[in-house]
Amino acid sequence: MADRNSGGAPGAAGRAPSADRPDMVRNVVLVGHSGAGKTTLVEALLAATGTTQRAGRVEDGTTVSDFDEVEVRQQRSVNLTLAPVVYNGIKINLLDTPGYADFVGDLRAGLRAADAALFVLAANEGVDGLSRMLWDECATVGMPRAVVITKIDHQRADFEELLALCQDAFGDGVAPLYLPHDGGLAGLLSRRFYDYSGGSRTERAPDADLLNLMEQYREGLIEGIIQESEDESLMERYLSGEEIDSKVLIDDLEKAVARGGFHPVLATGAGIGTQEVLELITQGFPSPLEHPMPEITTIQGRPVNGIVCDPEGPLVAEVVKTTSDPYVGRISLVRVFSGTLRPDQTVHVSGHGLTDRGHDDHDLDARIGALSSPLGKHQRTAAKCVAGDIAAVAKLSRAETGDTLSDKDSPLLMTAWTMPDPLLPVAIQAKSKADEDKLSQALSRLVAEDPTLRLENNAETHQLVLWCMGEAHADVLLDRLARRHGVEVEQVQLRVPLRETFGGKCQAMGRNVKQTGGHGQYAICHLEVEPLPSGRGFEFVDKIVGGVVPRQFIPSVEKGVRAQMERGVVAGYPMVDIRVTLYDGKAHSVDSSDMAFQIAGQLALKEASAKVPTLILEPVDEVAVLVSDEYVGAVMSDLSSRRGRVLGNEPVGRGRTLVRAEVPELEITRYSIDLRSMSHGTGTFTRTFLRYEPLPSHLADKVVST
Repeated sequence: MADRNSGGAPGAAGRAPSADRPDMVRNVVLVGHSGAGKTTLVEALLAATGTTQRAGRVEDGTTVSDFDEVEVRQQRSVNLTLAPVVYNGIKINLLDTPGYADFVGDLRAGLRAADAALFVLAANEGVDGLSRMLWDECATVGMPRAVVITKIDHQRADFEELLALCQDAFGDGVAPLYLPHDGGLAGLLSRRFYDYSGGSRTERAPDADLLNLMEQYREGLIEGIIQESEDESLMERYLSGEEIDSKVLIDDLEKAVARGGFHPVLATGAGIGTQEVLELITQGFPSPLEHPMPEITTIQGRPVNGIVCDPEGPLVAEVVKTTSDPYVGRISLVRVFSGTLRPDQTVHVSGHGLTDRGHDDHDLDARIGALSSPLGKHQRTAAKCVAGDIAAVAKLSRAETGDTLSDKDSPLLMTAWTMPDPLLPVAIQAKSKADEDKLSQALSRLVAEDPTLRLENNAETHQLVLWCMGEAHADVLLDRLARRHGVEVEQVQLRVPLRETFGGKCQAMGRNVKQTGGHGQYAICHLEVEPLPSGRGFEFVDKIVGGVVPRQFIPSVEKGVRAQMERGVVAGYPMVDIRVTLYDGKAHSVDSSDMAFQIAGQLALKEASAKVPTLILEPVDEVAVLVSDEYVGAVMSDLSSRRGRVLGNEPVGRGRTLVRAEVPELEITRYSIDLRSMSHGTGTFTRTFLRYEPLPSHLADKVVST
């Protein structure tokens, strides 16, 4: 790292980065909220390695360059993007993730493709809820992490305060490697000051005051490194007063970072700290060889063991991001875990188990097109992609995000990464007949790109519903429909599927007697109708004696009752949870028929609705809200205001609480937006259908009257 005082020439400009061995690759995902400076940091790393010729220009407050012009055009970074660079002979795949919680699917795709994570935080801000959540996810899988504090040159920057917040939020093992000071960085291990004030880095000894400050932080850093060291004698030697050689400390630091047990904090600003970040990535972060292989099975589900990150091994790769363009076609961002991917190769595409969201489970062979190394809007041709590397693949027209690519003769399947459930329903309809004709194909392309999107054609409400992660996600999807695919749609009010049932027991008669010349219609049935407990459905009971209704017409009565139940009796919603007993009736030897008794059954059910109250039922969901402790009171109060019944809460991990409640579905159609606002982005929730319950009378009256 920089404390080794190692320089190194940057990668040559204009050359597509390539790697022949997994140990020469580093895959790093950048995580942080919007405005933290992820894209600016990537821009600086590109310039520092000679990958781009300029550091960017500013248009309307947004930095624009060859790298991020695409991001600006796509609504300020709502996609996972790849920027490969070369530093000291190591290819670094920088995966820049969206900074909005709505696009957590792309964030998790970046985590899947990476071997280490850089958490990017701004020195003039705090630690956001999304970063806390993703830190915990990384900790669960043991992913190596480091923190980069950006904007240290900002007038409101407070490095020490943000460092304390990081240590409080992220726990043990978080310690600074450098201290920003007077236009440079103080190296705590080397006790050297790296001065950037002249435009390039120079090195000198720190003055006495700075050295005293460095020693205060250096002690905590060394203790943290030694605690993670495999050499158990180091702590005893350190406590006895022995000066530990800096090379030993740096070696142990790098091992601790790679194992995910120690998390160094670096600092960057305008022209400051890029070399230190590059050296941490290349020397402290693990190569793909050290990253655990995801679970691999045959397409029949049998576990496959023994596959490792080897360019000569069987091909196992995964599509981590899909984009489509009406002119360019589909481009797939692929991480190769084993084997080597080459242009024009025939591969097997295996599906990923998201059929509930409108994604097909693929099981087919496909021939890939060209391989390229993407950089913003530019695609630089690549000859191959070895195990551990990432490349863009053209012409994978049948593959979707999350699909596995493998040898066509030995198809394999990688266990899909966990995707969050989309919880914001948005009902849409085409603006014109021309838009309606193109809508289906355009939506299928969006679904292929985005596994967090769920498409629903609701058979009850006859609405087309996009289930999204949030408002920003919905806005981007509708914008893509219009801009990429030329399809204009409009949002319409979401209809929640309600039900009807009877509020009491009664008897009713259905009389269908008509004489119109020739064969007429003759059917009379007497029914007893009564409500059943919630969830019991429908029961039909035959109590006919003496043949007053011929046996062949009894199923006709039931069929008519069921048909009327589907249409409802007061508000047009399906009827549920009733028992209908046929106990009497009359028939005619000539004029009775199947249809006549069907109509009689329908008329009897309508007559019953006039004798007893008909209840409108609403769906009730079981809701589990995971939120920071400080927002528990607000969440519980809000759920109660939504006609919810709070069942209780329980602590989950450090500083988080799970609140359980039963809430009517009508009240939580936009809960994902409200919860995010209420909890400052720290809250998440799940919902599961529980049962139907009567809608309050004042709301039911509105439903019946509309």
